[in-house]
Amino acid sequence: MIKFFVNGEPVQFANDPDTPLLWVLRDNLGLVGTKFGCGRAQCGACTVHIAGEAERSCSIKVSAVAGKNVNTIEGLTPSNPVVKAVKAAWVDKDVVQCGYCQPGQIMSAVALLAKNKAPTDAQIDDAMEGNLCRCGTYPRIREAVKTAAASLGGKR
Repeated sequence: MIKFFVNGEPVQFANDPDTPLLWVLRDNLGLVGTKFGCGRAQCGACTVHIAGEAERSCSIKVSAVAGKNVNTIEGLTPSNPVVKAVKAAWVDKDVVQCGYCQPGQIMSAVALLAKNKAPTDAQIDDAMEGNLCRCGTYPRIREAVKTAAASLGGKR
C-alpha cells in the first residue's frame, strides 16, 4: 500500500508500485487536468508539483511519491498570489491556443515564481524548458511569466 497526498488529501494506492504517477492521477483519481503527451518526460504536459518541485508525472513511479505531497493543476489554490498572478497573466497575454500543454506550462510557471519572483529570461527559459507547445506560443508564455513576476513585485 502506497500512501501519499494529492492536492492536500490523503491517497492510498494498492496496485503495481511501478505504475507511473500520471496514470494513478488520471485513471484512479480522475484528475484529468494532468495530460499525457509523450510518456518520456520530454514534453511537460504531465507536469505536477512534488514537494513543491515541478516534475514530470509520466516518468515517476507512484512508489517514489510515498509520503509526499503531489499537487496537480486542479489543486492550485485560486487565492494563492502566485497562482492568481500566473492565471491573470495567461489571460492578459492570450497565451492559450489549443490549450493541451497549458496545465504543464502553468505548473512549471507557478513552481518557478513560487521560488523566484524576479526571474531573468534565462531563468524563465530554464524553468520552462521541456514544456513543449505545438501551437508555438513560447513568446507569449515568456511574456506571461514576466507579467506575473512583475505583478508579484518582481522586476521586469
